Amino acid sequence: MTKTPILKEGNNCWQKTHADQVALLIDGENYFGALHAAIQRAKHSLYILSWDIDSRMQLVRNSDQVEDLPVELGAFISEVLNRNPDLHVYILNWDWAMVYTMEREWLPMYKPAWKSQNRLHFKLDGECPMGASQHQKVVVIDDEIAFSGGFDIGKSRWDSSEHKAKESRRIDPDGHHYPPFHDVQMMVQGEAAAALGDLARERWLKATDEKLNKPSQKSGSAWPEYIEPWFKNIEIGISRTMPQYHDQKEIREVEQLYIDSLKAAENLIYMENQYFTSWKVADLLAERLQERDGPDVVLVLPLMTGGWLEQATMDVLRYRVACKLKEADKHNRLRLCYPHRDELGDSYISVHAKITVIDDCLMRVGSANLSNRSMGFDSECDLVIEAETDEHKATVSRFRERLLTEHFGMTADELRQNLSQEGSLIRLIDARQENSHTLRELDCSVSDYANQMLPDSAIVDPERPIETEKLTKMFIPVDEPKSAQKQWWKIVAVLIVVLALTAIWRWTPLSEWLNPETLQHAAEGIKSHPLTPLIVIGIFAIAGLIAFPVTLLIITTALTFGPLWGTVYSIIGSLVSGLMGYAVGHYMGRNTIQKLAGSSINKLSRRLAKHGVLAIITVRIIPVAPFTVINLVAGGSHINTRDFTIGTLIGMLPGILGITVFADSLMRTVQNPDPEQIAIFVGVVIVIVGIMVGLKRLINRKEDE
Repeated sequence: MTKTPILKEGNNCWQKTHADQVALLIDGENYFGALHAAIQRAKHSLYILSWDIDSRMQLVRNSDQVEDLPVELGAFISEVLNRNPDLHVYILNWDWAMVYTMEREWLPMYKPAWKSQNRLHFKLDGECPMGASQHQKVVVIDDEIAFSGGFDIGKSRWDSSEHKAKESRRIDPDGHHYPPFHDVQMMVQGEAAAALGDLARERWLKATDEKLNKPSQKSGSAWPEYIEPWFKNIEIGISRTMPQYHDQKEIREVEQLYIDSLKAAENLIYMENQYFTSWKVADLLAERLQERDGPDVVLVLPLMTGGWLEQATMDVLRYRVACKLKEADKHNRLRLCYPHRDELGDSYISVHAKITVIDDCLMRVGSANLSNRSMGFDSECDLVIEAETDEHKATVSRFRERLLTEHFGMTADELRQNLSQEGSLIRLIDARQENSHTLRELDCSVSDYANQMLPDSAIVDPERPIETEKLTKMFIPVDEPKSAQKQWWKIVAVLIVVLALTAIWRWTPLSEWLNPETLQHAAEGIKSHPLTPLIVIGIFAIAGLIAFPVTLLIITTALTFGPLWGTVYSIIGSLVSGLMGYAVGHYMGRNTIQKLAGSSINKLSRRLAKHGVLAIITVRIIPVAPFTVINLVAGGSHINTRDFTIGTLIGMLPGILGITVFADSLMRTVQNPDPEQIAIFVGVVIVIVGIMVGLKRLINRKEDE
């Protein structure tokens, strides 16, 4: 009996479109080499949509792979533009959150690599709901070939498939070695590439209000000659996530495809992903595991995710869904694994891939994590192939085998022989637990302290944008007792003021007028005013109570007043803003806040009081709740003013220092790289890193107690 197709246009995919050729590029050496080879063949247009990009990133690490072209991304694109006067390059990079500042290239818009060509158009994409990100990783060349998957062109993404412990080429632009990195990108040619070109132009229009035209003519293939296609003449599904924002309707094709494909699985669900926190995916997998004859489920995840911030948030959520799955695994068909190599010691392979293989019938490669936010909060793009012929099914199987040979350290023949002997992938994993190079079972356990401190996923890993009404309901009870009615006018007044200020920012020309250039011009105007300190601190204080980008204020303050006074004004302004919110919460009263906020916030209140300064530091660094909510809850709850003030100061200091002092010192060093200035820059870096390491150790020590 013929199986019902999984892919459905307009439901779990945007469209199904034809690809002349498809290649699967596993790990950075293969992807970035192909990207370098393809971009130099571009004739008319190059689009890059990214979550992160670094102009200093070296695409090629083997000198024999290039001839006379630079390998550093910025210099490479500049040279390609010099050689081709008809080419235009459009780079759209997510306008990131402050928490990622230390991980990214500083002031990318102002880098010479991006400003040296008038045909290189670099823009930041902030067209996202508050807290969301532009997470698509798409490159399109002449609408003729395109790349999409999990790879950003970031500073610590390159690695070979060997993932060696000592790899001299695995070094970032700052000269630092980083752990092994595993990811996958798909390359397509033909109509599928043109469709991704449409997607890129649509995103550019949303982010910049500039309409781009399609390339006027086809111009020979940019497909690198040395890349052998995995598929030819096949249909590609394109699935997206787009959050509801302004006039953009919500799109949840990524989520629906997970639902439909997991339900259709018969024998094996194989997934690799950076995160695993999606409650909906966990529920579906739990249902399949409870079936007597359901499919085996193998998830390959990183031993730990990212830095300590992600480990204190996403790893905690991963532990919770893992507990749910293990409880449902009545028939022993679940394996949560990580790639293990004895030679790596305390290091581990960073699994960043976002892939799914269902039996031998469907494979997807994309940007979407197994997280709630990838289902409806961040923008995502996945490419999907549903096998329709025996040849296609064999290639889907070969893709999974290619990944497993890497993880097990086997050849393809050895893998097939071992699978045949053991009878299933589950049994093969079990049989090789003690091997030096294998997939080892993952213990997702976290500390009790981290699990207690972190709220549910609705705050840390939201499924969709938080509506104003829902946020307001946190403070307005349905069944407020009559005895508290005298306090209603206070609550209503506070809410009206906050919502009015927010509305002014959101729906008037004020937000368009307030950009870095106009802000700095305005700041220069008040720089010599005798009341400058009070004015600047007052602006910070008010901005902290509304939906104003405080990061923009910090950058403007640093550029205008320098690192010393910029830091002083930013810290004092942030403290004053926090204390104002604290005072409002205190004014409402402890009983009122407890009744308004409900049991979840009451638990947060007790945790804040129990752990004092450390708890405030933690919630300032780890975004467990919005800044204003923490201020109100702290003011109306158990924590005292001294602990709140000290914790806020220490918790916010690293981010503010990172933006002001580090940025200023870096710019001075670049402009005047003499020994004295370099020494100052090194000292600044040491101080900032010392603060971050000290805070991490303090929190970790508390977790171990």
